[in-house]
Parts: sequence; structure tokens; C-alpha cells
Amino acid sequence: MSDVKPWRQLSKRLLAHTRVFTLDAHTRQSATSGVEAEFYVIDAADWVNVIALTADQKIVLVEQYRHGVERASLEIPGGMVDDGETPEAAARRELLEETGYASAAWRLIGSVDPNPAIQTNRCYTFLTTDAERVREPSPDAHEEIRVVLEDAASVPELLRSGRIDHALVVAAFHWWTLDASRESGGG
Repeated sequence: MSDVKPWRQLSKRLLAHTRVFTLDAHTRQSATSGVEAEFYVIDAADWVNVIALTADQKIVLVEQYRHGVERASLEIPGGMVDDGETPEAAARRELLEETGYASAAWRLIGSVDPNPAIQTNRCYTFLTTDAERVREPSPDAHEEIRVVLEDAASVPELLRSGRIDHALVVAAFHWWTLDASRESGGG
């Protein structure tokens, strides 16, 4: 149990409402010192990431342009959890939409707060095995995606070389590594 006390909410005002998040200004007061300050909070839907392995131990990746860094990024499939959708349902949907792959075997292997200093959401990582291509990808209008298959054994080098550098994807692969060590009897 933490001894850190939550700050008291004094006011909240909407600054922006977009299709993917809202931005609010929160005025809060420290329960310890009494100091007041304004903090900016991004309220976003939860997200999912999918580590999809084929029967022959290929990992299903996607390459897409990212506007924040203004370049293509190699990642695992993923996206937002829609209203009323469970994280697992979102993971299944995102994998199918972005890659055309599907699988019957799904497991949650970890979750993180993407940036707890300013964001309200959570990112869930799912592992699916024996993924198979069942149709053509059908990304949404804002996505231009190239599906890439890599040997699962190449993931550490893709991370070390910086070819994969999306922080939430790196975190997902950390969960995968921890999950693999549990499966083999380690920690």
C-alpha cells in the first residue's frame, strides 16, 4: 500500500475533443503540501497489442507510417478498444483487420499504463499462437499497412538494432519474454 496521497481535484475543463482522445486541464491540490497546480490529462480509450505467432514460428508484424515521428514504424498489430468491447475482442479484431490473420488460441500476457503522467488509458498485450492468414487485411481509412513476417527468433535483433522502437511494442515483447521464461520453468 502506498503512502503517497492522491491530489484533490478542484476543477476540470475540456481543452480539446478529438476522434482518439480528449484533452482536459485539471486543477488539483496536494493533500500533503496544499500546493495547487494545473495538470493536463489525455483521456484515451484503452489500447491492445498483439503478438501473433504462426505455426512455423513467424511473428506477424505491420509496417505503417506514423505521423508523430514522420516515418514508417515496424510494429505488432494493435489499436484502440472500442466502446463496449473487451480488450481480447479488440485484439482479435485488430489482428484480423490489419493483417488478415486469425487464431483460436489467445492469452493476455501483460498490460501497462502507456504514460501515467498524462494519460488515463491502459495497453493490453495478447499472445496468440498458430495464427493463420484467413483473408485480405481491411485496415481503416487512416491506415496504410504492409504485413511483414519475421522469424520469432529475430525479435531480439530487431529490438537491439532499433528496427522496432515503438515503446509499447518493446513493452509487449518484454511481456512475451517474461511469459516464455514462465513457460520454461524460469521466474
